[in-house]
Amino acid sequence: MLDILGLDTDAERVYRAMLGRPQDGVGELARLLSMTEEQVRAGLDRLSELALVRPSAHEGAGFRAISPETAMEVLLARQQAELAAQQMRVEASRAAAAQLIAECSALRPRSPDADAEQLTGPEEIRERLARLAAQATTEITTFAPGGAHTTADLEASRAPNAELLQRGIRLRTVYLDSVRNHTPTLDHVDWLNTHGAQVRTSPTLPIRMIIADRTHAVLPIDTNDARTGAVVLTGAGTVAALCALFESVWNTATPLGHAPRTDPNGLPPQESATLHLLAQGHTDETIAKHLGVSPRTARRIAADLMERLNARSRFQAGANAAHHGWLPRP
Repeated sequence: MLDILGLDTDAERVYRAMLGRPQDGVGELARLLSMTEEQVRAGLDRLSELALVRPSAHEGAGFRAISPETAMEVLLARQQAELAAQQMRVEASRAAAAQLIAECSALRPRSPDADAEQLTGPEEIRERLARLAAQATTEITTFAPGGAHTTADLEASRAPNAELLQRGIRLRTVYLDSVRNHTPTLDHVDWLNTHGAQVRTSPTLPIRMIIADRTHAVLPIDTNDARTGAVVLTGAGTVAALCALFESVWNTATPLGHAPRTDPNGLPPQESATLHLLAQGHTDETIAKHLGVSPRTARRIAADLMERLNARSRFQAGANAAHHGWLPRP
């Protein structure tokens, strides 16, 4: 019955018998259940792994079973933790897949491709995005990394955005948390929000991306310089994966008007993201790019974290963070 919670048949039988006969030892349980002592011990090992048995105060009985109510809480909590870890792996895989798609776009041959259209230079990119916007019928979703935007770019985007919103097109955009500290960008984001667009922020974003009507995805060819070129992808499987990536980031991003929430360890999202990037060995410059801040700000955040972790090196900071539960243990 409890195999769905990770308890095999033999372990479940031993657990149920221990509840009814808490003073029985391995030999008595083996005779009661018509099992070998080795099978009972294997069941006890599994119950111990799952923290469903504890050392017993009764002489002759090495373990006692915890109550069914506590046992179910333990098993469900374990399963929830495993699901959360799996979800984190899925999100990491989606981000890695999007990055790979973008980076491999530069390697595509220049010959016509039914599922990919190459764009070269900022002018060609702007013209293609304008056509996609004009043809849109339902929704445009965007990842907008890079931190603060220039005033000229922000002003130039207002008229097209207003036209889309007037046509009833749903606009959803995720910016970096760092835009909350840049007044011109924040004013533009406020304008979008008040005119019907939906805006959220995230400490980091996997890639620059625009998806129109869930059928066309626009990604940069060079992730370090989006102006050099882009690729428009229309393959159903690829676009579906990128839409799933957007939704996963959107669901964890913070709506404009709400303060970013701290993680279970009390770290703000930007500090938590910095800690994970430090643990992965990224430089201050790379961290700054991910967060959309200056290298000086990235160094300050990293230095503050190292001081709080009482670490003299980044390696020690990662080790101390794992020890304190701020990072998953290796």
